[in-house]
Amino acid sequence: MRLDKYLKVSRIIKRRTVAKEACDGKRVSINGKIAKAGTEVKEGDIIEIAYKDKSIKAKILNIAEHVRKDDASKMYEILEGEEDTDEEE
Repeated sequence: MRLDKYLKVSRIIKRRTVAKEACDGKRVSINGKIAKAGTEVKEGDIIEIAYKDKSIKAKILNIAEHVRKDDASKMYEILEGEEDTDEEE
């Protein structure tokens, strides 16, 4: 599955166009390498997304074409970010 579609389906990023813009802005990496929107993702990949004031690191657990909103969070595991407030200065 394409990275931008995965980010949208998993609801890590709410809209696919926003996911594509993040990829085009070189703010998304897979396994430590900057990724384009069309990069294929697979289970076990580590995705990192840099936002303006925070970043998220997540491991892909499941890939599915269609997922209910309630089940979207089961597609990935947050490794760093989101709930974490530990920021190094």
